[in-house]
Amino acid sequence: MAAPEPRLSVVAGRIVPVGAAALLLLYAAIWAFAPIRPALVAELWWLPAIGTLGATIANTSGTGGGVVFVPVFNALRHAGIMELDRVQVVAASFLIQCFGMSMGALRWSSGLHRTPVAERESSAGDFWRVVALVLACALPVMLATQRLARFDPHDVLLGFKAFSILLGLAVIITTWTVNRTRAPRAVVAPLDWMVLAALGLIGGFVTALFSVGVGELVALYLFIRHYPVLLCTGTAVVISAISVLSGALYHVQAGTIVWEVVVLAGPGAALGGFIARPVALWLGPNRLKTADGGWIVLSSLYLIILNI
Repeated sequence: MAAPEPRLSVVAGRIVPVGAAALLLLYAAIWAFAPIRPALVAELWWLPAIGTLGATIANTSGTGGGVVFVPVFNALRHAGIMELDRVQVVAASFLIQCFGMSMGALRWSSGLHRTPVAERESSAGDFWRVVALVLACALPVMLATQRLARFDPHDVLLGFKAFSILLGLAVIITTWTVNRTRAPRAVVAPLDWMVLAALGLIGGFVTALFSVGVGELVALYLFIRHYPVLLCTGTAVVISAISVLSGALYHVQAGTIVWEVVVLAGPGAALGGFIARPVALWLGPNRLKTADGGWIVLSSLYLIILNI
């Protein structure tokens, strides 16, 4: 059973460059076929930094990039710096995450298979079973919600704020209470498979509305159950990446994407996704979760105070 591991390691070493080439082709296709206004691109020259920040936070913790992009873009809209309506903010978040979360997913999955079996805190089998189960439940719900559900955009944003605050507080509280002294679990328990399936259904609905949700719910639950960071964050990043890639088509067809935002923030997001894994490993679980939870809470409170 151990014989295939060297071959898997070689394949894993090629995942990132091959995936990066695919993202580069996608980026070139956007420039070639999307309606892009050069004057607006020049005006929004600072967006790559936001893309890098958002993707770094998203891919270190497993929280989707929408946790960063949605509040930041809404704050910029409120300040009159960039005029995106709420639907365009969600659409931009989906497309930007296609670059950032995809690069992050390539890095986390490559790192998993390049780690010797004896040094892994959880198995590759559990990693991919979590991804497959959650996506099987989440994707049909997300795609159906995008096409069938109708909500007032302001109500959607209010829901996003409340969700973000609860998420951030839960991350911080569990980090310094129930998870502080417990040993990480090595094998996914039977009960957790059922909970993860339920979270996939809920997360698919939330992701359709906010561009963020399913990966965050998975990461939060696995953190609470105190599984290793690779299983918690890595699976959440892969799930988020596949979710946004699947959900982006709806916004392309609906014509709600401001492409100038995507072509500027997308490369920054890819950079953030690339550097996130070593940043996460350097920070360690407690500092990482505390910093990310704090960002989520503070950014959402900022939006509530401004009543955006």
